[in-house]
Order: sequence, then C-alpha cells, then structure tokens
Amino acid sequence: QVHLMESGGGSVQPGGSLKLSCAVSEYDHERYSMGWFRQIPGREREGVACFDNFGNTYYPESVEGRFTVTIDNARNTVYLQMDRLKPEDTAMYYCATAKALCYRETLTRSTFTSWGQGTQVTVSG
Repeated sequence: QVHLMESGGGSVQPGGSLKLSCAVSEYDHERYSMGWFRQIPGREREGVACFDNFGNTYYPESVEGRFTVTIDNARNTVYLQMDRLKPEDTAMYYCATAKALCYRETLTRSTFTSWGQGTQVTVSG
C-alpha cells in the first residue's frame, strides 16, 4: 500500500507563501491523480488542487491563481505552492491519490483513497 507524508506546513502572515511537499512511498501504476485537500475542525474536507498523469489540473475558485500543484516524478514528490495566503486558508492540509483523472467532479474526498497524515497551515498576523 502506498504511503504519503506531507511536510512544509507552518505559520505565516497574510499575504505570505508556503510550499507543501508530499512524499509518496512508491510508484503506483494505478494512481492517476494526486490531490491536495484541507480541513478545519467541524467542516468537511475540501479539495484545493489536483494533478493527473495527463497534465490536467483543477483548482476551485477559492484558491485559483494563488495555489499551484507540481510533481517531481524523479523524487516521487508532489508540491503545493501557496501564495498570497489568507486567514481563511488556515487548515490541516492533506495529500492523497486517486484512480481517477483530475476534474472538478473528481476532487472529492470519496474519490481519493490513500491519504497522508496532514500538515498544519496557519495564516494569521
């Protein structure tokens, strides 16, 4: 079973940037998409980005233009660059994999099957 581990979270002032990393333990030929999600206590887990093997990407309106997902296949690592951060971006961030292509309709918790433990991002100032 593939294992994922996020890192790079922390505290930052509004307007600042963070880059999250997600190390994937092994190549999975059935993994078509990588996704990033976030969750605050008492709220549903929200998808913020996905990237698939065909180069498709999707970002919801809440983060489009500020967040960018990239992948380094040589290192089996996926990144989430977050710029112009806002207090409402504060959450636990998770990476995940899915056997589905990346579209608005597939960026849901139920589509993604393998998850990391999360890394906390706090935006305040």
